[in-house]
Amino acid sequence: MRRKTKETDVTVELDTTGEIRTGDKVLDHLLTALFFYMGRGAEVRASYDLRHHLWEDVGITLGEELRSKLPEKFARFGSAVMPMDDALVLVAVDISGRPYVSVELSFEDGEEGFEKALVREFLWGLARSLRATIHVKTLSGINAHHVIEAVFKGLGAALGRAVAGSEKVESTKGLLEV
Repeated sequence: MRRKTKETDVTVELDTTGEIRTGDKVLDHLLTALFFYMGRGAEVRASYDLRHHLWEDVGITLGEELRSKLPEKFARFGSAVMPMDDALVLVAVDISGRPYVSVELSFEDGEEGFEKALVREFLWGLARSLRATIHVKTLSGINAHHVIEAVFKGLGAALGRAVAGSEKVESTKGLLEV
């Protein structure tokens, strides 16, 4: 899947072997964790003007790529409680057709490149294009790197569960609006 604008040029390919090279080492590190815990190989390439645009557009492109690969019937829900050193984070996903994001990120010690606003932009881009509800809640944590990396690991695990095949349509309505 490719998204090209005046601000970014992003390509995300799932289920392949490749490198993750966005030009932002922090985002590369976090995406590597996300795909590992999702259980999917991926290649990501990007160029960009501002980090804000990069993180948002990578989220959008990843959501489009995931939607294009959804099985006809899929699990819909996924969640994970992810520990990492001082951090403990809850991530829950519902691929329901309704984009929404709730992000409660908290930590005491910042670290260069690990920014709450960028994580929020990534998650909103992903939620809009995947048409998913995503909740993230920091249960505990001190270090920004540990908290945010736990978010991406938990998101990978939750998405891996949510996009898995199912025997039935996971809705009491009998229809998902995806």
